[in-house]
Amino acid sequence: MDHLKEKTLHSEKLFSGRIIDLYLEDVELPNGKTSKREIIKHPGAVAVIAVTEENKIIMVRQYRKAMERNLVEIPAGKLEKGEEPIVTAKRELQEETGYTCDELEPLISFYTSPGFADELVHVFIAKGLRKDTEEHQLDEDEFVDLLEVSLEEALELIDKKEIYDAKTAYAVQYLQMQTLFRK
Repeated sequence: MDHLKEKTLHSEKLFSGRIIDLYLEDVELPNGKTSKREIIKHPGAVAVIAVTEENKIIMVRQYRKAMERNLVEIPAGKLEKGEEPIVTAKRELQEETGYTCDELEPLISFYTSPGFADELVHVFIAKGLRKDTEEHQLDEDEFVDLLEVSLEEALELIDKKEIYDAKTAYAVQYLQMQTLFRK
């Protein structure tokens, strides 16, 4: 597979932000020609599939500026520098929803947009879910509505394009497959 590798000839950081860095890279292609690649470096993220004893999926509705609209998503957030994904997952679940859990089981990790970004999302399943008695604290620039929806309601939210991101669509489809296989 090395015959497909692109060799980096030069890399220039064009932008350094609070969350991402943007690089412009000159690369040598497998055929010896050169090209340019715009690469976004991201610290990585987590997402949590959390289902109550009443079979309600815990979600949040949040305004997403890049889309200029509200989206319904599973709890998620970016990794802090040096933080293990499971630690981030516990923190984000509690901060965004006010729920805690006995256990977080790793399910899958995937790249969100490998054509131009290195963001890796780690998806966990929360087990032993319970509402925390302490007040949860969102980040100062974060505003969300907490939702508890059935699988059927989640599928309707996908049809209405209120759930419109890959991690949440994956979560809903995963839960749907689990339901089908239990029958």
